[in-house]
Amino acid sequence: MNSDDADRDNRGSSTVVPYGSQRSSSTTVDGRFQRKALLFLSYQSLGYLFGDLSTSPLYVYQSIFAGKLQHIQNEDVIFGAFSLIFWTLSLISLLKYAIIMLNADDNGEGGTVALYSQLCRNAKFCLLPNHQASDEELSAYHKPGCSNRSIPPSPLKKFVEKHKRSKPALLLFVLLGACMAICVGALMPAISVLSSVEGLRIEAKITDNSMIPFISCVLLVGLFVLQHRGADKVAFMFPPIMLLWLLSIFAVGIYNVIKWNPRVYKALSPYYIYKFFSVTGKDGWANLGGVFLCVTGTEAMFADLGYYRQAPIRVSFCCVVYPCLILQYMGQAAFLSKNLSAVPISFYASIPDILFWPVFVVAALAAIVASQGVISSTFSIVQQCHAFECFPRVKAVHSRRWIHGQTYIPEINWVLLIISLVMTVGFGDKNHIGYAYGIASLIVMFVTTWLMSLVINIVRHQSLLLAIGFVLFFGSIEVLFLSSYCMKIPKGGWVPLVLSALFMVVMYAWHYGSRKKYLFDMHNKVSMKWILTLGPSLGIVRVPGLGLIYTELATGIPASFTHFLTNLPAFYQVVVFVCIKTVPVPSVPHKERYLIGRVGPKSFRLYRCIVRNGYKDVYSHENDFENELVMSIAEYIQLEAEGCSGSQEGLVDGRMAVVRTSGKFGTRLLMSESASGSEEGSSTSLPGALTVTSSKSPALKKLQSMYEQESPELNNRRRIRFELINTIYKDPRVKEELMELVEAKRAGAAYVIGHSHVKAKWNSSFLKQFTINLYSFLRKNCRSPAVGLNIPHICLIKVGMNYHV
Repeated sequence: MNSDDADRDNRGSSTVVPYGSQRSSSTTVDGRFQRKALLFLSYQSLGYLFGDLSTSPLYVYQSIFAGKLQHIQNEDVIFGAFSLIFWTLSLISLLKYAIIMLNADDNGEGGTVALYSQLCRNAKFCLLPNHQASDEELSAYHKPGCSNRSIPPSPLKKFVEKHKRSKPALLLFVLLGACMAICVGALMPAISVLSSVEGLRIEAKITDNSMIPFISCVLLVGLFVLQHRGADKVAFMFPPIMLLWLLSIFAVGIYNVIKWNPRVYKALSPYYIYKFFSVTGKDGWANLGGVFLCVTGTEAMFADLGYYRQAPIRVSFCCVVYPCLILQYMGQAAFLSKNLSAVPISFYASIPDILFWPVFVVAALAAIVASQGVISSTFSIVQQCHAFECFPRVKAVHSRRWIHGQTYIPEINWVLLIISLVMTVGFGDKNHIGYAYGIASLIVMFVTTWLMSLVINIVRHQSLLLAIGFVLFFGSIEVLFLSSYCMKIPKGGWVPLVLSALFMVVMYAWHYGSRKKYLFDMHNKVSMKWILTLGPSLGIVRVPGLGLIYTELATGIPASFTHFLTNLPAFYQVVVFVCIKTVPVPSVPHKERYLIGRVGPKSFRLYRCIVRNGYKDVYSHENDFENELVMSIAEYIQLEAEGCSGSQEGLVDGRMAVVRTSGKFGTRLLMSESASGSEEGSSTSLPGALTVTSSKSPALKKLQSMYEQESPELNNRRRIRFELINTIYKDPRVKEELMELVEAKRAGAAYVIGHSHVKAKWNSSFLKQFTINLYSFLRKNCRSPAVGLNIPHICLIKVGMNYHV
């Protein structure tokens, strides 16, 4: 049972019984199951969400007492540092995230993109093309309690919708948070692995300064290779490793409090924060960034909310993670108050000798598990940015059996590995890496704070004063830490700033170029009037087969289609214009994903299919896409003939309908699994089916069969044979249209995509030429659309198009 299954059962189970005694018994059983599911998900979340946060004790105190504070150490300063850690954890991790932010979910999903998506749906922020009125009828589009249209819009919403520049400004702000999240995915493995290995300096007596970074690099390479090979194979070990780690640091913390200084509990008072700054002064403020490292990783609670939901995350954090961390930091403070010289190695020095090697091994494993979770979150961020047309095409692969929805992106994996190795070898000092890591994490939190304030007012319809109060309270805390980190920019803090600037340029160039290309397509699309003048044959030869033309346009005929006909005046008897677009929702239910319609009169045999995906959906051209497309078109033809395509069985947008919501979907045609080889190879028909003959010549059939046998990607595909039901049709034209559809599917499908070459106009400004040229360079060197959609190369036709934008 995976986490999603347990969560669905937890949220969706219900029991209906006729008698009171049976109801009481079933309610008891149902309650026990829900409690078990809650505990199971809480246990699983320990291995995937809290690894980064739980490994912070490895380096927090060393970062606080770095630089000039190495010489300012007494009991009050140590206690003051612990007091800062306690209140930072309580205010940011507990109050802001565990209590407040977890309620700001987007249909169960969290993170920066989830907040942006909510704003796009409730205000005119969205820059995604192809918006249609039917998109707002999706079940996931309006969250209950947040879509009351009778509430007048707030002044803030009116202001941002009035100013057109607010859209790109907000997008850039969101991209800043996404870029910093990618930097976190590269920096966190470096600092956690390096800190865990540094324990060898104590027991193994390693004096060579290059040995620790070398061992760390070996572990990092193994970590990222594990991602490539499939971390899901050992994912079942992650929760017990993290639970063992938390229990270990909890026990060590209690031991140190009892043995060294039981009075450390007094440091829970904020009075010791005043003492800390009164002794350390400006130096204490300059090292305040070290305190912030105790909450790095907290963002994962909200960013990965969709995998576990609110209740299991709150239970695991409040009942396990939070108390274990507080006791560990308290124990380290008690130890350091009596061993001031041990600050550079405070964590491992505070471990009893008899437990050193077991704790060291668990620490190394915990660092690897924590890094794996952060890397997976980075993949998710990149995928979501790509869905919003803000990242070059990459191949996202479902590779997690234990957590449904997690993905693996090969290109990003190797980029993160290179950055981690460069940081580990280049700096070799966890303090300098910590400065870079802290700045990246802090900016992610700062972006989340501002977006949350907008969500409070615009989406949740709360008071503007409440939104301002939220951003002032938590924003002031984060600005205080950020002011401290400004002093550390020359000492490693510049790394995330440079990396995020590079990522930002790439991401915005891709978004800008994609939008300009779409506007060019809209401006140059073919008018329906011109198509009608050609007649049903379109002025060309119609050959057997099904032609799928991929386009970004949700309306109109793309110029690539007429460009193809100009060069080769022949096309398939059935043509479907396929538009794959993103809707600002986390996920679109499968039955609502396909929007089917007709282009032109019935005799033209032109159809349109719009595939709607959420930003968390990973669309790959499934083996059953062709089959579902044929069934959807057949359903649309029947509903259209019955005159009920506009009823509640289908949501209509012009001539478009969501046909999968029909109760008769899948019953219009007879289906059977065909044997290996061409679908046309079998001459037997199903009982009750009409015989549909193919118009292909025997020579073409033989040639097609040979090509399919030589192509392994086609051999692995599921083959469905369609037959027309032998029944009486009220309109004989419906029967004729369905027979042509089945015959076209039998003859085979071809995929037509545009092979675009984008150039800036000669009179464009230098900045625009640079952006468009960068976009064109990225298009040439990233994954092609055919690879991203998993289209078989043997069925692919590319149409060259020049774009001058």
